[in-house]
Amino acid sequence: MKNITIVGTVLSLVITSSISGQDPVKQPQVTILTTGGTIASRSEAPSLEGHALIQAVPQLLDYATVNVEEIARTGSSRITPEIWLLIGKRINEIFASDPNLSGIVVTHGTDTMEETAYYLNLVVKDDRPVVLVGSMRSADIISADGPSNLLQAVRVATKQHSKNRGVMIVLNDEINSARDAWKTDNQRVQTFSAMDRGILGYADPDTVIFYRNPSQLHTVHSIFELDGIESLPEVPIAIDYPGFDGSTIFQWIKRNPAGIVVQTFAGGRMSSGAADGIRAAVAGNIPVVIASRVPGGRIPGTPSIEGTVLARDLPAHKARVLLMVALTDPSNKETLTTIFNKY
Repeated sequence: MKNITIVGTVLSLVITSSISGQDPVKQPQVTILTTGGTIASRSEAPSLEGHALIQAVPQLLDYATVNVEEIARTGSSRITPEIWLLIGKRINEIFASDPNLSGIVVTHGTDTMEETAYYLNLVVKDDRPVVLVGSMRSADIISADGPSNLLQAVRVATKQHSKNRGVMIVLNDEINSARDAWKTDNQRVQTFSAMDRGILGYADPDTVIFYRNPSQLHTVHSIFELDGIESLPEVPIAIDYPGFDGSTIFQWIKRNPAGIVVQTFAGGRMSSGAADGIRAAVAGNIPVVIASRVPGGRIPGTPSIEGTVLARDLPAHKARVLLMVALTDPSNKETLTTIFNKY
């Protein structure tokens, strides 16, 4: 994989609380899986290795005994479904092997953090917290936000009341649901928002506080079992626009993908070209999911084209993740509408 370092033998480093003088046996135990991203990047130097990133935040030892594993070292624009599978399987292995572990933190670039987080939200088989964390500023610039974000993510992962809330994203002291979080700004540290649903809670200086629970199924409540899966089905996204002739949908039909997600206008309304392409895909027995390009509000009612599935309030990039995961079991093709309503 170009420009991606995947660590075949996972690097493991145990950092105890001896520096802070606390008894490591009494500290919560947290595993941090590192994948790269801005949180590990430096302006004119190679990205920080996983253990170096963690050692740069000694305050972690005030809250947990930390085990570090480097899964990959890449910007999140180069994250692939193969890496999703690797992370998901490793998380399930770690939880299964260590009942005393409080939670897992995954460092990740913010460009595709919400896709990775949502994938994990569907496939992790434990109710203990999994927290994704990144940064908007490189590790070597003034006011880098990575160290604080990482510290808050570990704090969230140590809390008993963080259990059974699905996979979470922590940045800027805010806790967002993996399903609901959107990256909304290219520069600002408060980039993640949950639009209609709102954040789950905050990592405040004195406590971690939650205001709501995710409403959709996740983690231990999910029907999806992917630990034995070697690859995910091909699902492209076609984008509608004024004057669209449907050509990209027809081109994808020729490749016979497992499914297609079409990002339409508000409320699932679409151009005539998109409608023609979608009808052709449905006629070819290719599942088609209709998503809206508008961040707020769900697609109501029933599909305007028979045989398609509405993504409701899932954006196209997350609808793609759910469709890929669902179609690992071909029998799910018959229940996709129910799946999209529940997850």
